[in-house]
Amino acid sequence: MVFKRRDRRPLWQMALEFIWPRGGWARAFHYVKHRMRRLPDSPEKIARGIFAGIVTIFTPFYGLHFLTAAIIAFIVRGNILAALLATFVGNPLTFVPIAIISVQTGLFLLGRHPHSAGHEDTFTQKFFYAAQDLKDNVWALFTDKDADWTALQVFYHDIFYPFMIGGIIPGIVAGLAAYYLSVPIIRAYQHRRRGALKAKLAAIRAKADAAKRAKNDKVDKGRETGT
Repeated sequence: MVFKRRDRRPLWQMALEFIWPRGGWARAFHYVKHRMRRLPDSPEKIARGIFAGIVTIFTPFYGLHFLTAAIIAFIVRGNILAALLATFVGNPLTFVPIAIISVQTGLFLLGRHPHSAGHEDTFTQKFFYAAQDLKDNVWALFTDKDADWTALQVFYHDIFYPFMIGGIIPGIVAGLAAYYLSVPIIRAYQHRRRGALKAKLAAIRAKADAAKRAKNDKVDKGRETGT
């Protein structure tokens, strides 16, 4: 296959590079920023795409962030590729603080205390227990074991639903901040890039004109010599 890696990476290396890329998150950030600036679209449309991507990372739809970002970008008439690139702001280094902010905001909006349901498990434990419940219940479909949805119910009530509600406000605030910051930056970059391309094109034309003049002079000189 054309895009298949020659060296097959072990699972532990794939997991490690997901948490910390080979070139580091700084390099990944600069790559995304570089790709974002070179998108062939208006600064406002690209910025609306960035807004869609930032809003998306404040949602609990992990595994569906690309689809969610594309839908939001389509609704706000933003650049879809910019929205997809902006979702990379959500990474293993930012997922936890984003999730905590969103869940706490959701609990506040719902008028609930973090331990109001009577479950004293930590944030991470609820994720773990919900995943364990899901695995066991899938296995129960093929065995005589009874399905138990308790942990998933706790997860939905204490984490997912507050996350979904609470992520709206900080997501929109962060998205708007990203929009207003990115518009002038993208516009300045595109203006500078157009200027550089015009200068390069002018240099190429000047070089071509000089070569043409030199050729014409050579021809004229040859004619004079021949006469």
